Amino acid sequence: MATTSSDTLDVPSLLTVLGPQLTPEQATRIFQQGQEAVVFALLNLAKQLAEKKAGVPTGTDPSAPSGQTPPYAKPTAKGRAKAKGAKAGHPGRRRPAPTRIDRHEEHSLSACPECHGPVRPCRGSRTRLIEDIPADITPVVTQHTIHRSWCPHCRATVEPTVPDALPGSTIGLRVVVLSAWLHYLLGTTLAQIIDVFNFHLQFKLSSGGLIQMWRRLREILLAWDLEIQAQALDSAVLHADETGWRVNGTTYWLWCFASKDVTYYMIDRRRGSPALKRFFKKEFAGVLVTDFWGAYNAVVCTQKQKCLPHLLRDLKRTQHYHKPGDDWPAFSKQLKRLIRDSIRLSKRRKELPAKSFASRRQRLDVRLRELLAQPWEQRHARRLVKRLRRHASELFTFLDHAEVPFDNNHGERQIRPAVIARKNSYANGSEDGAETQAILMSVFRTLKQRGHNPVSAVTEAIRAYLRTGQLPALPDPIAEFR
Repeated sequence: MATTSSDTLDVPSLLTVLGPQLTPEQATRIFQQGQEAVVFALLNLAKQLAEKKAGVPTGTDPSAPSGQTPPYAKPTAKGRAKAKGAKAGHPGRRRPAPTRIDRHEEHSLSACPECHGPVRPCRGSRTRLIEDIPADITPVVTQHTIHRSWCPHCRATVEPTVPDALPGSTIGLRVVVLSAWLHYLLGTTLAQIIDVFNFHLQFKLSSGGLIQMWRRLREILLAWDLEIQAQALDSAVLHADETGWRVNGTTYWLWCFASKDVTYYMIDRRRGSPALKRFFKKEFAGVLVTDFWGAYNAVVCTQKQKCLPHLLRDLKRTQHYHKPGDDWPAFSKQLKRLIRDSIRLSKRRKELPAKSFASRRQRLDVRLRELLAQPWEQRHARRLVKRLRRHASELFTFLDHAEVPFDNNHGERQIRPAVIARKNSYANGSEDGAETQAILMSVFRTLKQRGHNPVSAVTEAIRAYLRTGQLPALPDPIAEFR
């Protein structure tokens, strides 16, 4: 406690040292100094409590998604929230009307619903269309009579193929494909799928039987998986990202490689360059967009683009947790301004003359070299300078190619469904299950990305495979999804 004498208490110094906590003796001494001392103490304590209540809780990562921040820790929105919905004058959209009517029902009153008195019919009526699922969904059981024939050329008994189910299976293709879609694309757990089919669809299934069917489905769709990988490697712009994955209780890594038309998943025990060499069989001829994870440095490709928002988040995280001093504020300010100027320039590509755009693009390179040439002393500044020097040619690639973005949002969006599936189903129990996961997830995600109904597309492809013994080519993207 700080005092100016034995009788006089220095109230501001006391509040600075003690904060909002006072002992009864200290509160009595403040009271004895009169009304002004009491008012001053109360106002300061109220201010400190308000600032503490409004502050960000310790341990909150400023770069974390807003969904991970508790609602009570978020700042109060300023002003009224903007109205949601389409802009004024935008044409409205609603569900399209059904193309057929299966049933007709008539509704009339015999009494008024308000006073319960008698009513008389009058002119006028209206129609209302309601679509629903029938309450009693009964599986269709079909008995196939398969007539055998004798082939004198092959000297063997032959019979026609039944394309409605996998060989030897009593479960139809649509059930197998629909359940696989629910599990591998939507992340529905195996137990939930069993409940839906057993109780709501009146179709009795077992977990062991489903897993066996999914593995057989994987073997047939392997050709599509290899085709997806080949198309990803032939893409002009490819996004890559990775996330943790559990296989039989061991940490593995799920890799995601996504372009505009395909998404390829790979589950591997390694997070380093050996896993990437498993995917990149040769030099990649396009632009690879990634974050700053060191394993991507081993990939040989024509050009690379690093995710600039990752760099901005690193600056924000360093400032929040380490609170660096010295020349860090100047370094951080220059780097943030450089990154934001480059993003603004990319958005003005169409409105600026080519010569003016090229001149401003060249100026950004000059500013980057000047930033890296300065003798920064703060250790976090030196750390980022070392990173920037290593990736100097990979920061502004998006300014040289209009189709290349400055962020890795596409890769992060494509890996997000896998993260949700991991939280729901706790990943895989074996390496064989992990292989099934990667192949079926790649197929279903790519089909949806191309605008196809994944269940219908896979079902028809399996039917064709059962008839001909060969899987048809992977469907091309629908025109509006290109």
